[in-house]
Amino acid sequence: MLVVAALGGNALLKRGEPLTADNQRANVRTAATALSAIVRAGHQLVITHGNGPQVGLLALQGAAYKPDEVYPLDVLGAETGGMIGYMIEQELENALDHAHPVATLLTQVLVDGRDPAFGQPTKFIGPVYDKAEAERLAQARSWSIAADGAHWRRVVPSPMPMDIPDLRVLQLLLEQEVTLICAGGGGIPVVRRPDGSLIGIEAVIDKDHATALLAHKLKADALLLLTDVEAVFRGFGTEAQSAIRRVSPEDAVRLDLPEGSMAPKVAAAASFVSGRDRYACVGRLEDALAMLEGRAGTMIAEAD
Repeated sequence: MLVVAALGGNALLKRGEPLTADNQRANVRTAATALSAIVRAGHQLVITHGNGPQVGLLALQGAAYKPDEVYPLDVLGAETGGMIGYMIEQELENALDHAHPVATLLTQVLVDGRDPAFGQPTKFIGPVYDKAEAERLAQARSWSIAADGAHWRRVVPSPMPMDIPDLRVLQLLLEQEVTLICAGGGGIPVVRRPDGSLIGIEAVIDKDHATALLAHKLKADALLLLTDVEAVFRGFGTEAQSAIRRVSPEDAVRLDLPEGSMAPKVAAAASFVSGRDRYACVGRLEDALAMLEGRAGTMIAEAD
């Protein structure tokens, strides 16, 4: 079975942890242990991951060094894709005792330059601030900012992914039974120019939507959206909360879920499943194989 698994931000950095290489390495090692179980069970695996904290940090570092020479978000996305992909690749190779080929591929993802998202930034990147500090930085650096729970963060455009120009390369690697790490941070956002050539654009694509598109294009059998919550809940955070173990894609998109966290995951999962003989699961990273086998998390699938 071909499985596409998206690692949530908790796989790389838990909220409140300093963004150090050692912390990221330790978290990636834990993720690799869970993911290696899928490969050991005989499945083909494609891994994607987020990059919000990392791309935000690189942007801050660039601004502090030479503010007038800051690299654009597409280039920073490529940098973080290489950095995070390297860590996942190495730790997964170690977890598999170097008995299985693993490769990281920087992946371009096509977006529409006229997407309304470019006028309405919503994607969180970088560290959290209190409101006063966020407002000061927004004024000084021409940022857009928004509340993220009790804190504030920078937000940037997050256009919907349309296509994956590098798909043929991914398919060639899968034919050779390579475990792939790709579309990191939602992929490198590019647009097509009138002459057909591609060029990067200032944006960060939502990882879950890019992963759902990737899974669809690769004709995957299952999509795993891995986070630090055991399932999708009705009434999450209330005394009456209850885990949803199985739901149809039609009912999934009607659920009242937090827009900044679970809602995009469920929407992406539903789009992958809708009308097709495949399924998606949302749940904890450590339950990855159990989710795949229907023993944990929330399964989104058409009715039997």
